[in-house]
Amino acid sequence: MNKTFIRTVPVWMLLLLLIVAIAASMLTGAYPMSAFHAAKVLFSGGDLKEIAVMTLIRPPRILVAMLAGCALGLSGAALQGVMRNPLVSPDLVGVSSGAAFGSVLAIMAGLSSFVMVGFALFGGILALACTFALAAIMQVRNGVGLILAGFFVGAFFLAGIGFCLYMDPTGSAPGISYWMMGTFRGADPLKAEILGAAVLLGGGVLMGLRWRINLLSLNDQDAAALGVNVSLVRWLVITIVALLVAAQVAVSGVVGWVGLIVPHIARMLVGADHRRLLPASAFIGGVFVLGLDDLTRSVIQGEIPVSVLAAFIGTPFICILFWKAKNKGWGEQ
Repeated sequence: MNKTFIRTVPVWMLLLLLIVAIAASMLTGAYPMSAFHAAKVLFSGGDLKEIAVMTLIRPPRILVAMLAGCALGLSGAALQGVMRNPLVSPDLVGVSSGAAFGSVLAIMAGLSSFVMVGFALFGGILALACTFALAAIMQVRNGVGLILAGFFVGAFFLAGIGFCLYMDPTGSAPGISYWMMGTFRGADPLKAEILGAAVLLGGGVLMGLRWRINLLSLNDQDAAALGVNVSLVRWLVITIVALLVAAQVAVSGVVGWVGLIVPHIARMLVGADHRRLLPASAFIGGVFVLGLDDLTRSVIQGEIPVSVLAAFIGTPFICILFWKAKNKGWGEQ
C-alpha cells in the first residue's frame, strides 16, 4: 500500500469504521454476545441481566467513551495545527491537569456535574494561560519551550490535586485517584449529554474555523496578510479545546496520549488539510478510545484505567513515528 493511496482514505470510511466499532462494543464485555443474540435480547426480550446490560449499562458507557475519543482527537489536531507543533497535546501543555484540578475541587465540594464542567473549564483555561505566560517569561518561542512550560504548569496543578486528596475530609480520595487515571465505569445518560453537547458545540466551531487553522498551521504573517486575526483565532481555538477537554475530564477523568497519538494517525491517512483532518481525528479518536475500553471490559476484565493502556500503546508508537520522521518537517509526517 503506497503513501498516495493512504492519504486518499475518504473521511466517510472512518465514520463507517466508528459505527462498526460502536456495534462491536455493544457485543463486547463481561457478558459477550453474538449479533443475533443481542438483536434477540433487544427486540424480543430475554434474561433480565442481559436486558439490563444491553439497554442500561453498555449504551451510555459506549457513548461516553466514543465522545471522549472524539473530543480528544479534535483537541489534539486543533492544538497541533494552531501551535504548528506535532508534540503538542492537551495533556502536555497543562490543560488536562488544570481541568482535573477544577474537577477535583468540584467533586470534593459535592457540586453537580454541570457545575463540575464549569470548574474544569476554568482550570483548563487557567492552566493553558499559565503555560503561555511562563513560556513568554522564559522568552522561549519554539514548541519545545511551550511543552517544557506546560510540564511545569501541569506538575503544579498535579501537586494541587495531591494536596486536595491529602487534606480530603470526605474519604473519597481513593475513588478520585482511580477516576483521575481515566475510567468510563459509572457512565450514565447525563454524562453522555454533557460530553455530547461539548463535542457538538466545540466540533462545530472548530470546523467553522478549519481554513483559518490551515493558515495558522503554515505561518502567522501569511495568515494575517490574508485577513485572519491571528491572536483572536488562536485564543478561540484554545478556548474550544479547553471546553472539550474540560467536559471529557469532568465525566471520565484524565485520558492521556489520545490527543497526541490520534492526530498523527489521522494525518497519515488523510493528510494535513484540517477540512479533512479534524473530522478524521474525531472519528479515529472515537474508535481508539472505544478499543481501549473494550480491552478493559473483555480481555483484561479488571477495569484498568484507560490512560494506562493508552500510555502502553502510545509510547512506542510515538517513539517509532518520530524516529522515522527525524529528518522531516512536521508537515510531511
